Amino acid sequence: MKVVVLTGPESTGKSWLAAGLQQQFGGLRVDEYVRRFIELNPRDTCLADIPEIARGQLQWEDQARAQRPPLLILDTHLLSNMLWSQTLFGDCPAWLETELLARHYDLHLLLSPQQVEWTDDGQRCQPDLRERMDFFNATRNWLNQHRQPLQIIEGNWQERRDQAFSAVAGLLRT
Repeated sequence: MKVVVLTGPESTGKSWLAAGLQQQFGGLRVDEYVRRFIELNPRDTCLADIPEIARGQLQWEDQARAQRPPLLILDTHLLSNMLWSQTLFGDCPAWLETELLARHYDLHLLLSPQQVEWTDDGQRCQPDLRERMDFFNATRNWLNQHRQPLQIIEGNWQERRDQAFSAVAGLLRT
């Protein structure tokens, strides 16, 4: 089983690419649990919600892993939960990083916020490119610090698609 994670700031094409990768290569896709949480809890999210959101994401991921698909595509993982918790609340439950590091990921596709427009979907909160770049840099720094395999995805929508498809095709050949 090969595990690919789409990660990075909001409004960079993660969900769109996850769906495209699944359509192109098959496998199993795990969506972003926090979107469901927000739909079910239409209020401002708080620090106390982070453990429930993280447990939900882990449950979805672990259920998918148990099926042992040849390709597992994660629209996100606990790193986003950790960074959003730090960004929004200045704190994060320590167990999130422990759980994240306990799992194996073959490739992180880190999407840049540059060269694509931010789109408001009612759940996003960082229209400022500088804030999204800070999130991108924090994601890249964490991945590099923990020696996680990553490829930066950038450019316009077609270029992003081409880069992501090429990266996953290469991973599947190994």
